[in-house]
Amino acid sequence: MFDLVIRGDAGDIAVEDGKIAAIGPQLPGSKKEFDAAGLHILPGLIDVHLHFNEPGREDWEGAATGSRALAAGGGVLFFDMPLNSSPCTVGPREFEEKRQRLAASSVTDFGLWGGVIPGNRDALAELAECGAIGFKAFLCNSGLPEFPRVDDLTLYEGMVEAARAGLLVGVHAESEEITSGLTRRMLADGRHDIAAYLESRPVLAEVEAIERSALLARDAKCKLHVVHISSGRGVVAALEARSLGTDISIETCPHYLFFSDEDLARIGALAKCAPPLRSKDEREALWNCVLRGQVDIVASDHSPCPPEMKRRENFFEIWGGIAGVQSTLNVLLDKGYHRRGLTLERITALTAARPAERFGIAGKGSIAVGNDADFAVADLNAVSRLEAADLHQKHPITPYAGCDFHGHVRHTFRRGELVFSDGKIMSDSPGSLVKSKFFRRRDATSGTNA
Repeated sequence: MFDLVIRGDAGDIAVEDGKIAAIGPQLPGSKKEFDAAGLHILPGLIDVHLHFNEPGREDWEGAATGSRALAAGGGVLFFDMPLNSSPCTVGPREFEEKRQRLAASSVTDFGLWGGVIPGNRDALAELAECGAIGFKAFLCNSGLPEFPRVDDLTLYEGMVEAARAGLLVGVHAESEEITSGLTRRMLADGRHDIAAYLESRPVLAEVEAIERSALLARDAKCKLHVVHISSGRGVVAALEARSLGTDISIETCPHYLFFSDEDLARIGALAKCAPPLRSKDEREALWNCVLRGQVDIVASDHSPCPPEMKRRENFFEIWGGIAGVQSTLNVLLDKGYHRRGLTLERITALTAARPAERFGIAGKGSIAVGNDADFAVADLNAVSRLEAADLHQKHPITPYAGCDFHGHVRHTFRRGELVFSDGKIMSDSPGSLVKSKFFRRRDATSGTNA
């Protein structure tokens, strides 16, 4: 007998030992059954970009609350960025400390990014050995002194090390020269409002940084992943780099598809992020790229903080991060599927299949026999309003609060176990670390990869 059979309108899915054992109509014999009639069974969401801030800044979030919020949004696996935890994940000791902490607190599976910063080039091979999913670098000020931005040489040499290990480098692509220069000018003129912040981080800063990092990656023969591209022009720059031979993947975030700079003016600090929200025209250009299949991945870039860090008179001093880990699928269902005709196949490619493929995660990302039994079960026709009381993250503040969504995640299964159902977390069993199948171990005697 199967451990579980999920019975759906389009057929049944049988689960055995956390894996998909069979798919077909009217499957017989199970210890448990789950009725998914009237619902759509989608592959569980893989969020490749978020900040749960553990260890060291659990007062900002922590994996215990963050992973539960992810599960409430249909998520089964996340990749935690090397910042804003303290210490940052820039060496093997920091990696192991974070792994142990997340293994004890997360209810979803997880992977860990390593960081590229000035001075840690020799630690990258060790981070890869530990199981880093990739390496993250900032081309502009990260906002944290313990995670300094990379200069071009540091980035290039980090890319060389990443290529040797078979892993990719993810970049926050904004020009430091442009953004810091404009910021100094605004502040010198006595301007510290929302409009000044938007002017200090133009689309040009994003485009220039994408082009520069793509050139370095191409020469280093490194796989490049550009995180949170905020504009259609940014996507075009990445596509042009791909046409020149850069192995590049393109990520955007739900908030760039849902909000605009007009919403930032209305909502204020809760909607501050970097790169910032763009104009409605730029948002539509980004949507057109998504609809044409030119965007690879949609990830939340969940970057929470305590409420007091969102209260500053000077807008430049407000923490720049949007808390939205629970809303990715709902945004894509509402603004994509219902409003723009984005197919379910494309949605699941953006949130599951392509993340698993690009990062080399075996057994996840699609509903297929032998894969992990990871599912997001959604009611495509439900209309719901997200209220603060519905949030499972640590601090119930998000720019999505009060928004209505057409399409709603009802249940989430992680490796065959129901972890979220109709607003409630159903399981506290721990998640597991995942590693990339692309990793190549370096032979210490020869200095080559095996």
